[in-house]
Amino acid sequence: MSPASVFVCLSLTLLSDYPVIRVKPDHSGVVTDGVKHSMNPFCEIAVEEAVKLKEKKFIKEVVAVSCGPTQVTETIRTALAMGCDRGIHVEVSGKDYEAMGPLQIAKIFAALAKKEEASLVILGKQAIDDDCNQTGQMTAALLDWPQGTFASEVTIDGEKVKVVREIDGGLETIKISMPAVLTADLRLNTPRYATLPNIMKAKKKKIANMKPADLGVDMVSRVEVLRVDEPPTRLAGVKVETVDDLVAKLKANGTI
Repeated sequence: MSPASVFVCLSLTLLSDYPVIRVKPDHSGVVTDGVKHSMNPFCEIAVEEAVKLKEKKFIKEVVAVSCGPTQVTETIRTALAMGCDRGIHVEVSGKDYEAMGPLQIAKIFAALAKKEEASLVILGKQAIDDDCNQTGQMTAALLDWPQGTFASEVTIDGEKVKVVREIDGGLETIKISMPAVLTADLRLNTPRYATLPNIMKAKKKKIANMKPADLGVDMVSRVEVLRVDEPPTRLAGVKVETVDDLVAKLKANGTI
């Protein structure tokens, strides 16, 4: 029997090639107002994998889920244009959004997965702005579901999922039971581009809106950011003419 639905959990990230990321004057974080955001690249891979599973008739429905301010709906629309069937936007704004971390996001995703009776939850392995790599693991723990992280290949066989994982020593193959949580690694697939006809169709697809309170999720953060600073300015290099000059310079600096 095919799983009823797959949840693809999306995160909104600052554009990696944005020219200037500025720290707030009070050093509480970085300035995000007026800064371009986009779907996290690993989340794009997660969307592609979910849509491919549906195209192969392994699943019946793909639901794109994200939490954050109003602009998150554009990220969900992109996922819908890539092939997801419907979206869910959990509205989080203001101080709650600024303080929101992996644990709060995982609580939202886990509560939605339970409510919607999802069979599979797929996330990007990490966001490229904070690189936490925690949300997928926390979601699995909150649901008490098996997890297949850093997936570079996913195969569904009945009620089991075979996952080829990228690990430090090479590749590891595991088989886990559904329902389960997966996190997508870079080599899992190459995401498709949303075509213009599909972008137009996505505008007619449904996006449900709700609040964390509707899911019974506590958004209070247990993590306090003490201070955010820009990295120190890199000092200019010094050219030397010979190896002896290099050694003398390193000795003078106390490097050797």
